[in-house]
Amino acid sequence: MTKSDCIFCKIGAKEIPSSIIYEDEQVMAFKDINPSAPVHILIIPKKHIASFNDVTEDDEKLLGHIQFIASRLAADMGVAEQGYRLVSNCGKWGGQDVLHLHYHLLGGRELNWPPG
Repeated sequence: MTKSDCIFCKIGAKEIPSSIIYEDEQVMAFKDINPSAPVHILIIPKKHIASFNDVTEDDEKLLGHIQFIASRLAADMGVAEQGYRLVSNCGKWGGQDVLHLHYHLLGGRELNWPPG
């Protein structure tokens, strides 16, 4: 998949509408259209990275920024105190459906373990 075919790149470029929760120059967060929990937000880097397998040393600050933003969003959405889950799937067997690195922020109910 190329960047021009990537649905998350198109959402990040605002070519496809979404319910944006947060945006800065590096990342965007928006509501999942098929939520698995009362709070289900997708957090994507605006830079196209297919999966964790494609992360380079140059992406280290970006990944830290995403996790920092996730913690702030959890607080803003009212799920930080009770708890939440931040998940990123990698590859077909890992459950990755869109080949653009993304995180699922899930909360608002008790989450079971193991997840899959």
